[in-house]
Order: sequence, then C-alpha cells, then structure tokens
Amino acid sequence: MTVQSIGNIAQSCIRPPAVPFLAWPGVSHLRYATALALANGVWFELVFAGCDFLTSRRALRLHVNLPGELGIPFIAPMTAFYMSMYLLFIAGPFILRTRRELRAAIAMLAVSIAIAGVCFLLFPVELAYPSVPESELGIWGGLFHVADALNLTYDLVPSLHVALTTGCAAVFASRASGGISALLWSWAVGVALSTVLIHQHHVVDVLSGWLLAIVSFRLVYKPLAAS
Repeated sequence: MTVQSIGNIAQSCIRPPAVPFLAWPGVSHLRYATALALANGVWFELVFAGCDFLTSRRALRLHVNLPGELGIPFIAPMTAFYMSMYLLFIAGPFILRTRRELRAAIAMLAVSIAIAGVCFLLFPVELAYPSVPESELGIWGGLFHVADALNLTYDLVPSLHVALTTGCAAVFASRASGGISALLWSWAVGVALSTVLIHQHHVVDVLSGWLLAIVSFRLVYKPLAAS
C-alpha cells in the first residue's frame, strides 16, 4: 500500500463539517431577504386587509365554532406564544442561506395568503367568542390588544397565523437535526393552540390553517427549493 493510497483512505474517512442550522448569512443575503419579505408583506396587507374590508360591507356572517368550544378557557399568557410567530420570520435568512430557498419559502407563503384570501371571501366568518374583559388580561393587556388589532375582524378560515407559522416550521425543520426539528414542530403546535386559548380563532380555523400550510409546503416550497 502506497503512501498516496493511505492518504486517500484517510481523507475518505474524514467527514465534512456539518452545515450549521443557524449562521450569519452576509449583508447581501440579508438585503435580498428583506426585499422579498417587504414585497410579501405588501401582498399580505392587500389580501388580508382587503378581504376584511370587503367582508365588513357584507351582511352574511357565518359561525364555525364547534359544540362546547365557547367553553374553552381564556389564557392570557398564551399571548406571548401567539406573538412569537414573528420570530420565525426574522430567523428566515439565518436558516435559509441560499436565494433559491428564500424564494421558494416566500412563494409558499404568498400562495398560502392567496388561497386564504379566496376562503375569507367565500366564508365570511365571525368570531363567536365574547369580548375578553380587561380584568382577565392582567400584565398581558398591552400585548393582547396589539395581537387583537393585527388580526382585524373577519379573516378567520383558514387561520393565516397558523398557516404561516406552520409553513415556516415545516421549511426550517426540513433542514434541521432531529432535536431542532422536534422543537420547531412543538413551537408550531404551541402557536396553533395559542390562537384558540386567547380566543382569536376557532378549532376549524386552526385545522384548515394547518392543512393549508402542509399543502403549500409540499406543492410549492419543495419543488421550487429543489429546482
């Protein structure tokens, strides 16, 4: 066995360093991600606010709450979990460090928003929960009112809060280790539960939002990210 062959064997046994889940992507990539996020933010506002405005001018109102659902307790601290969705958006460019992956993720979110917009107009749903008394909010009052204002009024089925969170979790988990993947999916489940526990959505909204996210991930993100 020659010295060269020994060197080749040794080199083949050395595994390349694992790609870190989180890393600094560089200023250029951050700028690119910010531009995509802003464009998608404008699209979100056009659809979300536009559908809510149109529904507010209609007389038809639907209710989708399940029997006994209005008895679900209001848990004010879950507001923090609810608002944690925005951390996933911020983390995007630090996890998806190629432009192809970023474009695929934004396209997935944009398609989810478009499909949800059609559903909002087809199903003008009204929240069945009564207003939450200020006495139940405690120290979470300020944050809750922000969340409540961002939700507008009639855009309920499917829950875009759940769809966008679950979509991001699916994308990030697809390139994460087992432990991190489990943490991301637990986070998505926690956010989904929080939408009901702070009375911003009904169970039907959550289930349909989760389904929308999975379909968009498989039919939009995966093909685009692989191309």
